Amino acid sequence: MTTTLRTPVAIVGAGPAGLLLAHLLDEHGIDSIVVDLRTRGEIESTIRAGILEQGTVELLDRLGEHSRARTVGHRHDGIELRFEGEGHRIDFPALTGRSAWLYPQHEVLKDLIAARVAAGQDLRFGVTVTGIDESSPERPRVLATDADGEELAIEADFVVGADGSRSVVRPSVVGSSQGGYFREYPFAWFGILCEAPPSSDELIYSNSPDGFALISQRSETVQRMYFQCDPELDPASLSEAEVWENMQKRVPGTTLIEGPIFQRDVLRFRSFVAHGMRKNQIAIIGDAAHTVPPTGAKGMNLAVADVALLHVALRALLQENDARLIDAFEERAMQRIWKAQHFSWWMTTMLHVTDDASDFDRRRQLGELRSVVESTAGQTYLAEAYTGWPLA
Repeated sequence: MTTTLRTPVAIVGAGPAGLLLAHLLDEHGIDSIVVDLRTRGEIESTIRAGILEQGTVELLDRLGEHSRARTVGHRHDGIELRFEGEGHRIDFPALTGRSAWLYPQHEVLKDLIAARVAAGQDLRFGVTVTGIDESSPERPRVLATDADGEELAIEADFVVGADGSRSVVRPSVVGSSQGGYFREYPFAWFGILCEAPPSSDELIYSNSPDGFALISQRSETVQRMYFQCDPELDPASLSEAEVWENMQKRVPGTTLIEGPIFQRDVLRFRSFVAHGMRKNQIAIIGDAAHTVPPTGAKGMNLAVADVALLHVALRALLQENDARLIDAFEERAMQRIWKAQHFSWWMTTMLHVTDDASDFDRRRQLGELRSVVESTAGQTYLAEAYTGWPLA
C-alpha cells in the first residue's frame, strides 16, 4: 500500500535552503511538506562552519524569536589578508557599510527546525526519496519510503530539490546526476577543531610559501583552523605536534594559541554548477544546483539567495497564476551563482600555492595580493563580494 499526500509544494531536503523556503512560503500562506533522509538529531549535530552574509542574516531575522544569528553569532567587520609576514585588514563597514556573521550552519539549522516545528510544519525525517514521477508534468510526485519502511507518494503543484550535492531530484531537471560544469582543485584543507581561546579577533586568510591557512573561530573556547594539504592526506596520519607545526609556519608573523585537537578532517575543493535549475514544475536549489570551494564563504549564502528568488516566484505562480518570475528564476539565479563561482575561484587561486608554481607564478601572486590591499577599489570588491551582493 502506498500513502499519497497532496501539497502545493514538496521540498526534498531539510537543509538551510529547504527549511528557509518552507518558512518564507508559509509567510505567504503556502503550505509545503519537507522530507529528509536524516534524523533531526543527525541534521542538528553535523558540525559545519558558517560565515553568513549580511543579507542572509536579514532573512534569518524573519524567524523571529527562533533566530539566534545576531545574539549567539559573532558579527565580523573585517578580515585580515596575511602575506610576506604582514597582515592587511579589509574593513567591511568602511568600504561597504555591511558586515558578515560567524554562525555555524548547524546552529542555523537548529533555528530553522525550531521555527518550522513551532509553526506546525509537515516536516518528515528518515524519509528516503527514490525518485520523481514526472508522468504528469503539471503535477509531479515525490516517490519515497518513510521512516517505517512504508511507501509514500507526495503529489505537488511544484517540487523543489534542496537535497544537497548528491541530489536525487537533480536528474529530473538536467537529465543525469552529473549534468553540470565541474572543476576539482589540486589541494584540500586539513581542518581542526581545538580547545583554545581565539588567536585573532577576526579571520586570517594567510598566503605563505608553505601554503594557505585560515585561522577562524567557533567560540571563546573552541577554534576552527585549516591549512592547505594534499587531497589524499589521511587526517590521522599527522601527530598533534605536526599539525600545529604545519599550521604555525603557514601564518608567519602571527603566534597561534594552541590547544588540544578534538576533531580533524580533510575537505576537498570542488566547484559544480548544474546545467539547469528548473524543468516544468521542478526546481533545484542550494548544493543540489551548485557547490563552491569554501575560500569565499559562499556555499550556504548562495542557497539562501536561491530561496530569496524562488519563494517570490512560487508565490506569483501558485497564488496569482503568474509564471513570469518562475520562468526567469534560473537565469536570475545563475547570474549570482557565476559571480560567486568567480569570487570563490579568485580567492582560492590568490591565496593557495600549487606544487607546479614557478618563481614567476609566486611573484605574480604576491603582486595580485598587493594590488588588492593597496587599492581602495580592490578592497571594496573583496568586501562587497564577501559580505554579499544585495539579495533580490
